[in-house]
Amino acid sequence: MTSHHQQRTSRRQTLGLLSIAAMAVCLPALVSAQAKGQLRIGFQKYGTLTLLKGRGTLEKALAPLGIEVKWTEFAAGPVLLEALNVGSIDYGTVGEAPPIFAQAANADLVYVANEPPAPASEAIIVPKGSTITTVAQLKGKKVALNKGSNVHYLLVRALEKAGLAYTDIQTIFLPPSDARAAFERGSVDAWVIWDPFLAAAEKQLGARILANGTGLVSNHQFYLAARPYAEKNPRVLQVVLDELIKLDAWGNKNQKEVAAILSAQIGLEPAIVELAASRQGYGAQPVTSAVIDEQQQIADVFASLKLIPKKIVVRDALLAAPVTAKGV
Repeated sequence: MTSHHQQRTSRRQTLGLLSIAAMAVCLPALVSAQAKGQLRIGFQKYGTLTLLKGRGTLEKALAPLGIEVKWTEFAAGPVLLEALNVGSIDYGTVGEAPPIFAQAANADLVYVANEPPAPASEAIIVPKGSTITTVAQLKGKKVALNKGSNVHYLLVRALEKAGLAYTDIQTIFLPPSDARAAFERGSVDAWVIWDPFLAAAEKQLGARILANGTGLVSNHQFYLAARPYAEKNPRVLQVVLDELIKLDAWGNKNQKEVAAILSAQIGLEPAIVELAASRQGYGAQPVTSAVIDEQQQIADVFASLKLIPKKIVVRDALLAAPVTAKGV
């Protein structure tokens, strides 16, 4: 009995030692995997993040922090922010309207930075042969747009300036690819769209601009993050902002190269991308009070039109310790 007991004890001790040895071998790899962080970025078909991806400088800047970058493309801002809200991505860029719709739906996001106004990079357009020449003539017409995207506010403001109510037109909510198809076959009378889809419609279809954002909207591009990620990783977000600032400074002086990189990234011919790039705002910066006040005005308009289910306070989506641009 004693001999069998000693053998069993010995086997248990040997197995225990083997398990400890195995853990000792695996532990460094496990710790390394846990230590290796990740920044999951959502980007759209066009814009500064697409350019940043194309140049590959962010990966180099974040490497010393042990951060990998994972890129995911989205068709429009609202779906990008849905992904941010459910935890599929950590960071992304959208226009003015999507964060307002997302905040009204209780998304836990924060504003990090924004680009300067680019009012000419979004517009209401009509087909080449259309008899419509003014926004006022859209009364009773079918107008396609991506619900909750930056052009939603442009449409509201343009109608207001033309003396029309939002309800005076028939809004047809479609993502850009479906909206272009509807626009081409004539099943909608007008399309409210942003670059590079706008530039492509002008160059490829001969679309005419009824009104762009000039004098109506600022059309800021915003960089947003999931609040839990932003609060835990302020240094990562600062590095991203620093890289965006450097990239904008370069892009503002090298628009031909910007167009070449973006053309390769998004599969549109350089002439289209050059037109879009010429209307883009360059100069990322931390979000200011004045910009947040503009966002609040948009949110109040959307609430009054019942486009969002409740009033929101945009400042609730700011970080207690805002991201700064220390590294530039």
